[in-house]
Amino acid sequence: MRRVRYRVAASLDGFIAGRNGEFDWIVMDPEIDFAALMAEFDTLLMGRHTFELVEKSGRGFMGMKAVVFSRTLRSSEHTHVTVVRENGADLVRELRAKPGKDIWLFGGGQLFSSLARANLVDTVEVAMMPVLLGQGIPLAPQLVEAKKLKLAGQTIYKAGIVSLQYAIL
Repeated sequence: MRRVRYRVAASLDGFIAGRNGEFDWIVMDPEIDFAALMAEFDTLLMGRHTFELVEKSGRGFMGMKAVVFSRTLRSSEHTHVTVVRENGADLVRELRAKPGKDIWLFGGGQLFSSLARANLVDTVEVAMMPVLLGQGIPLAPQLVEAKKLKLAGQTIYKAGIVSLQYAIL
């Protein structure tokens, strides 16, 4: 079964984006092999806010299938992605059961919290950036119950990034 992996950059004080969604504080470390990282996935899951930031950036979806969870977007206006308005947990279960690479829960924090409540997230993989934002979009807002984690790996980079990989128990 494919894994759903919440892989995200976060500030040391636990924010995945600034208060206006900005992410210019994320350190782009040449020591990190982004091509190898992206090769582990073939599907992106994201909420509407993250989708709008990706669209605005013009960077695209890195050659992956994109699934956007939104109650307001219309699939007829965004034919290059799959828009899910209802029954998101059911779709994620279907995606996990299909053959393929792992599924990248790309953002944001609200989608993570929702899928974690449904026990549909397998790992939390956070690249802690050497920055304090003070405010912004939290890593796991609205997480109703605690989730126990087991450290599965860690990497420390020369630029000060600490990458932590946890399995959700």
